[in-house]
Amino acid sequence: MKIIPVKDEKTARAFLDVHVQLNKDKEGWIQPLDKDIEDIFDPEKNKAFRFGEAVRWVMTDASGRLTGRIAAFVNKRYKTMGDEFPVGGAGFFDCVDDQQAANLLFDTAKAWLAEKGMEAMDGPINFGDRDRWWGLQVEGFVNPPFGMAYNPPYYKALFENYGFQPFFHQICFGLDVQTTLQGKFHSRHATIAADPAFSARHLKKDQLEKYATDFVTVYNKAWAGHGGNKEMSREQAILIFRKMKPVMDEEVIWFVYHNEEPVACWLNLPDLNQYFKHMGGKFGLLQKLQFLWLKMTGACRKFTGLVFGVVPEFQGKGVDSYMIVEGAKVIQARKRYDDYEMQWVGDWNPKMLNVAESLGGFHSRKLTTYRYLFDRQREFHRHPFLQ
Repeated sequence: MKIIPVKDEKTARAFLDVHVQLNKDKEGWIQPLDKDIEDIFDPEKNKAFRFGEAVRWVMTDASGRLTGRIAAFVNKRYKTMGDEFPVGGAGFFDCVDDQQAANLLFDTAKAWLAEKGMEAMDGPINFGDRDRWWGLQVEGFVNPPFGMAYNPPYYKALFENYGFQPFFHQICFGLDVQTTLQGKFHSRHATIAADPAFSARHLKKDQLEKYATDFVTVYNKAWAGHGGNKEMSREQAILIFRKMKPVMDEEVIWFVYHNEEPVACWLNLPDLNQYFKHMGGKFGLLQKLQFLWLKMTGACRKFTGLVFGVVPEFQGKGVDSYMIVEGAKVIQARKRYDDYEMQWVGDWNPKMLNVAESLGGFHSRKLTTYRYLFDRQREFHRHPFLQ
């Protein structure tokens, strides 16, 4: 087996190809767009390079056949609550079903991270935000939503046999869009709806900057400081919303206001993989025209939940139920979507798990973020739970 650093166009192409070669015959696999993976490793497009660095390798066998890949990252801003030592990351792992081959890939990432002063590695994770390419699928291996890596079931054994331990589990929830909400949602909704200080509305694209600003307000109060999340600037949010604008569906993005101050948001998007699964990893002019056609003809019957949160001072008062019921009225009446999948909720977040389960959602898939301690005598601690 041979480990080859990614240093030029040829090896960068091999890094993309190995994922396709190892998974193309797997049921339920959806090929990610090449550009979405390449952008992760482009310093001009990935802001994580301001705070760290990333390297990649591919692996071949004696005949030159691609048999695996891995990336490793260090990021000064990557820190989980409770961490008392520097932790690096490994991700974009693919490997044939061979423990020796997997060990070579993990050893390569570990050696590089140790040289950079890291004392542990988490994986598989992204070099950047946690909303994409984060965690190993250990349940539910079919049709991952956009931004979620596919892997076959045997990867779990490759990680755990090497010595990785579950740092936290990530639960995704599926739901039939026409599911009738439990009565408690309506009773809590009625309490909030009776107070004229509260209002709920969905996003309007012609007021994009206003809603991006409202999102920042909720985000920084509800998430900043949790699980390594940092405060977001208004400029960052506006940039994110502008990028999402072409694929946004206004009526699945909801906000709640108290005296016109944003106190909750529920951010959903159509599942782009319902379009991209037809494009073979490419997104040139032909694929863009194909995308527009698929969008016009209603080819996407699934939407996904990315963010759901209530600012701390309004938690536990029924605001979440109010937002869900107001959104459901519109979404269910349109009948544009059949399926809904909430992107992962960490098992360290019991409040959000309770909300998802109360909606009547079923566990559609489970992912695991693993941690490997370089000092094998050090005591292992799982991700702390939110109180």
